[in-house]
Amino acid sequence: MSDADIIIVGSGMGGATLAAGLAATGLRILILERGERLEDCAEARDPAAIFGKGHFRPAETWLTPEGARFNPGNYACVGGNSKFYGAVMIRYREADFAPIRHMGGTTPGWPFAYDTLAPWYTQAEALYQVRGQGGIDPTEPPRAADYLFPPVPHEPAIVDLDHRLRGVGLYPAPLPLAVDIDRWLARAATPWDAFPDTTGGKLDAETAALTLALQHPNVRLQTGVTVHRIEAEGDRITGLLTSAGRLTAPRIVLAAGAVHTAALLLRSANADHPTGLANRSDQVGRNFMNHNASALLAVSPRRNASIYQKTLMLNDWYLTGGPKGEPLGNIQLLGRVSAPILAAQTGLPRALAKLIADRAIDFYVMSEDLPDPDSRVTIRGDDIVLDWRRSNWAAHEALVARLKTALRKAGFPVLLSKPFDRSTPSHQCGTARLGADPATSVTDPYGRCHDHPNLWICDASLLPTSAAVNPSLTIAALALRQADRIAQEAA
Repeated sequence: MSDADIIIVGSGMGGATLAAGLAATGLRILILERGERLEDCAEARDPAAIFGKGHFRPAETWLTPEGARFNPGNYACVGGNSKFYGAVMIRYREADFAPIRHMGGTTPGWPFAYDTLAPWYTQAEALYQVRGQGGIDPTEPPRAADYLFPPVPHEPAIVDLDHRLRGVGLYPAPLPLAVDIDRWLARAATPWDAFPDTTGGKLDAETAALTLALQHPNVRLQTGVTVHRIEAEGDRITGLLTSAGRLTAPRIVLAAGAVHTAALLLRSANADHPTGLANRSDQVGRNFMNHNASALLAVSPRRNASIYQKTLMLNDWYLTGGPKGEPLGNIQLLGRVSAPILAAQTGLPRALAKLIADRAIDFYVMSEDLPDPDSRVTIRGDDIVLDWRRSNWAAHEALVARLKTALRKAGFPVLLSKPFDRSTPSHQCGTARLGADPATSVTDPYGRCHDHPNLWICDASLLPTSAAVNPSLTIAALALRQADRIAQEAA
C-alpha cells in the first residue's frame, strides 16, 4: 500500500496552498518538509540577531559557476521562505501574461491570459486574508470584487509620504498585505518584512494554508525529511528516496522552491532520463530569474517613528517609463530599517546608522528579470550550482533614477541606494516553467510534468516570467488551480 494518495515535497507557499486546496477531498495527503517548525524566541524580534548574526539562516551553501561557495539566504522550515516574507500579496498585472518588450529584451508571455487566473487570485486573497483597497492603483488588473479586508493603515510618516508623492503627480496606493496588524503588533512590535512569523500575526504558508489543511485528518505533515532522489520507471514516478526511507504515492508534487525543485529533478537522472527527470525539453534548471532589486533610503530632517512602515506602493512606471516607453517596475516600502539593521547591513558605526535610520523612509525598488536559458541551476556532485545571469539591469537603473528624481521634488534631499546581490533572494523563479509546448516547457499549464503524468510541480519554478511584483499570490493562485484540477481527476 502506498504511503499516501499524494505526497507534496515542501511546505512553502506552493505546497501548503495546494494541500489546503485538496484537504476537503478526503485524499490522503502527506507533506514532507526538510526543516522544522520555527519556535517563538527572543531572536525572532531582534534585528541584530536576524540581520547581523543571521540567526535563522541555514548553513546551506551553493556554488557559483567558478566554484566559489555562498550562502543563498533561503530558509528551510515549515512554511518555507514565506515565514520571512514581506507578506505582499499582489496580482500580476494583466499585461504581464502577454509578451512585453523591455529595455533588455522581450518576455515570452504565458500560455493563458490573466482572466484564467483571476478567479484563483480571488480565492488566494481570501485564504491569506489579504488586506487592500481596489480602484486606486492605475495598473490594477480587473477584479470581480474588492478585498475582503481594508488595507493595513499607514503610520503618520507614511500618511505624510503619501501626500508628498501625490503632490508631485504620482499615484501611491495601499500595498496588498497578508497581515493581521493588531495581532502582529500585540506580539511582535517589529517590522514583519524579513522578520520570522512566530506569533501568527502574518498570514504565511504555515499560519494560513497549512493550518487549514491540517485541520483535516487526511492531511499529515512530516518534518525533518530530506528527499534525495525521485525514482522513475519509464514515464511513471514510482517513489521517493528520502532520509526517512522510501515513500510512494500515485501522485508526487514537487514544491521545494525554484532552485531545489530543479536540482532534485536533475539529481534524479537515470538510464531512461539521462539528463534528469521531466527534462526532455532540456529546460529543467534553465530560465532562472531573480528580481532586480535595490534598497533606497530617502533621508530628510523629519523623523520617522514608524514601526512597520511597509504599507505603500507605486506603480507609476510599471507599464511604461523607459526611453521608448518600456516598463520599469514596481516600488514599495521596505519594512522599517532601524539602526541595528542598517549597521548590520552596511558596517556603519551604530551612532551614524541611528542618525540616518531615524530620519529615513525605506523603499524596495524592483524590476523584472527576463528569462534566459543560460541563467540556470545545475548540479556538481552533491552541490547546487547557480549561474544567475542578471538581465534588464538598465531598466532597473532607470527606475531607481526616476524614483530619486521624484523623491527630491517631494522634499527628500539625501537619497542612498544599494542593489541586492545573489546572497539576498529576490523572488527566485522560472526553472521548470509551465507551457503548452513540451519542447519549450517542463509542465503543462496546470503544472503537470509533460514527461511524467503522475509528477506535478507547484512552486515558483513554474513561472514563465517574473513580472515585477512579489510572486507569492501568483504561486498561491496557481496552487489552488492545480488543486482543483487534481481533485477533478481523482473524483
